[in-house]
Amino acid sequence: MLSAAQPLTPQQITDLQQCAAKAAHNAYAPYSHFRVGAAVLLSDSTIVTGCNVENASYRLTTCAEQNAITSAVAQHGPAIRIRAIAIANLNSAASQPCGACRQTIHEFSTPDTVIYFPNADGSFSHATIAELLPAAFLLNK
Repeated sequence: MLSAAQPLTPQQITDLQQCAAKAAHNAYAPYSHFRVGAAVLLSDSTIVTGCNVENASYRLTTCAEQNAITSAVAQHGPAIRIRAIAIANLNSAASQPCGACRQTIHEFSTPDTVIYFPNADGSFSHATIAELLPAAFLLNK
């Protein structure tokens, strides 16, 4: 099992970004036309993808990141741990995870889980989940 602290190689990052871009092509976005894909790299090196699925009632829309994470849980169980996530969209726009996605990512991550996301200029940035969500909601068990 690989640690989230172990950096990804440039090839692993590229592969993850390509998986996210491929998933974006499956997005259901008839209202916003903003097609997003996410690729989640689990600690066991498995990659699970998801895309956004819109609904006429916008509140029922599912983000790509949440779609990928719920698929990972369905396929591999609730003990999954996320090593990294790549996000891509087909709109050449900046696309960091929304607040709800950040909280969902946090639920299945370590503080050093890395998220790769596109900037408006076509380049990519990255940040840890701890950097993107420094005040995550925690429920004491």
